[in-house]
Amino acid sequence: MIITTTSNVEGYVIQEYVGLVFGEVIAGVNFLTDIGAGFRNFFGGRSKGYEDELIGARNEAINEMATRAAQLGANAIVGCKMDYEVLGEGGTMLMVTVSGTAVRIA
Repeated sequence: MIITTTSNVEGYVIQEYVGLVFGEVIAGVNFLTDIGAGFRNFFGGRSKGYEDELIGARNEAINEMATRAAQLGANAIVGCKMDYEVLGEGGTMLMVTVSGTAVRIA
């Protein structure tokens, strides 16, 4: 599955627009990650725990979107967009959404 943020795939012709597809993931940040991030916030530096959570959630959302596109018979997704939100009391949940247009290319 080719996934791109552009409106076309260079070297290919879009034969059919199949439809919009989405992938959504809401992930909770565990207690230990939260404690580690608190120390990073106080002393400075990057929070590896939060970065890993974000990367994992993003990859899951992209995979979910690709699976839905494949179920529609698409072999590519164009115009992909991503959005990130923090949810829950105290911002303990991370929501990642991706969307794009499922297409058939040749």
